[in-house]
Amino acid sequence: MDVIIGQLATGLSIGSILLLAALGLSLTFGQMGVINMAHGEFIMAGCYTAYVIQQFVAASGAGLAISLAAGFVVGGILGVILEVLLIRRLYARPLDTLLVTFGVGLVLQQVARDIWGAPAVNVEVPAFLRGNLVLFGASVPYTRVFIFLLAIACVAALMAAMRFTPMGRRIRAVTLNRDLAESSGINSRRSDLTTFFIGSGLAGVAGVALTLIGSTSPTIGQSYLIDAFLVVVVGGLGQLRGAVIAAFALGILNSFFEYSTTASVAKVLVFVTIIVFLQIRPQGLFAVKTRSLA
Repeated sequence: MDVIIGQLATGLSIGSILLLAALGLSLTFGQMGVINMAHGEFIMAGCYTAYVIQQFVAASGAGLAISLAAGFVVGGILGVILEVLLIRRLYARPLDTLLVTFGVGLVLQQVARDIWGAPAVNVEVPAFLRGNLVLFGASVPYTRVFIFLLAIACVAALMAAMRFTPMGRRIRAVTLNRDLAESSGINSRRSDLTTFFIGSGLAGVAGVALTLIGSTSPTIGQSYLIDAFLVVVVGGLGQLRGAVIAAFALGILNSFFEYSTTASVAKVLVFVTIIVFLQIRPQGLFAVKTRSLA
C-alpha cells in the first residue's frame, strides 16, 4: 500500500510539472492552432529570470514571488514579440509556424549560451521549501508540493479568466469563429496578442517552478516541450480540463511504469499508450464545440 501511495504522489508531482509546461500551449496551440516550437525556450527564459533575480534578491518567499511575476512578464513579452514579428503572418500556414518557431528556439538557446554560458546554473531553493512532507507513509519534497499547488492555482486562475472576464470571453469568441467575432466588433488582433502573452507568460512561470527541482541550462525547455504537446493533444485541443486530466494521468502512468521498469522504458510505454489512445479517440479526451461552418 505504501508503494502505491508513493507512486501516486510521484505521479501527481510529475503531472503537475507537465501541466505547468502545457498550460501555455493549451492556449497558443490548442486554441489558436499555432505550433510554437519555441515554447520550450520561453520556459528556459523563465528559468534564467529566476537565476538573475536571485543575484539581487535573497532566496525567500518574497524572492520566489518576484521571480514568478517576472517570469510571467518576461515569457509574455517574448511571446508578444514572436507573434508581432512572425506568427501574425503565418496563421493560415501552421506547418510554417512549426519551422519558423523551431528556428527561433535555436536562436534563443544560443543567446542564452552567449549570456550565461553552456554549463548549467542553479537557483537556491527558499528555506521554507526545503525538506519533505510525509503523507500516508510517502515522503514528498516540499518543492514538489509547491509546484503542485502552483499548477492548480494557475489552472484555476486561467479558467476563471476565460469564463468570467470580458477578455476571456473575447478570446473564446475569436477561437470559436473569428469572422463572426470580428463582425460583432471584437478586435481579433488584440485577442491574439493577449492569448500569446498569457500562454507564453505561463511558460515563464513553469520555468521559474522548474528551478526548484533542478539546474538550468540553455536546453532545459526541450526536455518538456514534446511532453507538453502530448498533454494538449491527449486532453483535446483548446480544452483546459482535458489538459489537467491528461497531465496527471500521464504523470501517474509514467510513475508506475518507471517503478516496474526503467526511466527509458517507461517513456516508451507511455508513448505507446498515447498512440493507442489516439487511435481510439483521435480528438483527445474532449473535443472543441464550435459553431463555425468551415
